[in-house]
Amino acid sequence: MGSFLRVTKQYLPHVARLCLISTFLEDGIRMWFQWSEQRDYIDTTWNCGYLLASSFVFLNLLGQLTGCVLVLSRNFVQYACFGLFGIIALQTIAYSILWDLKFLMRNLALGGGLLLLLAESRSEGKSMFAGVPTMRESSPKQYMQLGGRVLLVLMFMTLLHLDASFFSIVQNIVGTALMILVAVGFKTKLAALTLVVWLFAINVYFNAFWTIPVYKPMHDFLKYDFFQTMSVIGGLLLVVALGPGGVSMDEKKKEW
Repeated sequence: MGSFLRVTKQYLPHVARLCLISTFLEDGIRMWFQWSEQRDYIDTTWNCGYLLASSFVFLNLLGQLTGCVLVLSRNFVQYACFGLFGIIALQTIAYSILWDLKFLMRNLALGGGLLLLLAESRSEGKSMFAGVPTMRESSPKQYMQLGGRVLLVLMFMTLLHLDASFFSIVQNIVGTALMILVAVGFKTKLAALTLVVWLFAINVYFNAFWTIPVYKPMHDFLKYDFFQTMSVIGGLLLVVALGPGGVSMDEKKKEW
């Protein structure tokens, strides 16, 4: 594990950030190519009129693409993260995700990835919390990392299967154990890397949108799912690259 991190130390954060913003990038581009469909959907659902529906699509397009450019260029990353948080909240309400537990948990997991990105940017640049008294140095960052880890785990709860087949039982037990390790911050980097491999394999197998013709609705559904999962993978890669933070069992072990 140590040798893997030494070799990938330079590249891992960049790969993590690219994966993390991939769902926003894909969705922003989709807003451009499906402008009229998205506008009509919002107008029909909320009966808000042509102008408001168009404004919603434009805000999604501009907000997501601008946020992606800022994150990748490492400029105003904290503001980009807050903007993308806003997009997640807006979409959760506009697309009625609030009432769909699976999609809500995935959106929360996406928010967890952004929290980790916010924590990473905070350690690089000037703190947004300068002047705020803390119990110890980097305290807000530690709690962001804790919140990010816990929210990322929600993604895996949507992948648990309730059937009684041997494979599903084993997958559920191993997956749950890894989720708990990441959430409490024990053997965090190894557990997160294992979840990355597992999630990537599941993603490629179940969300292979490239095998479905573009004109079929399932193509868009799988594509959305695929890139949202890639974003959660990006969040986990940030955990691998940066570690669990101060509020974790791994950190407490050093004190013992």
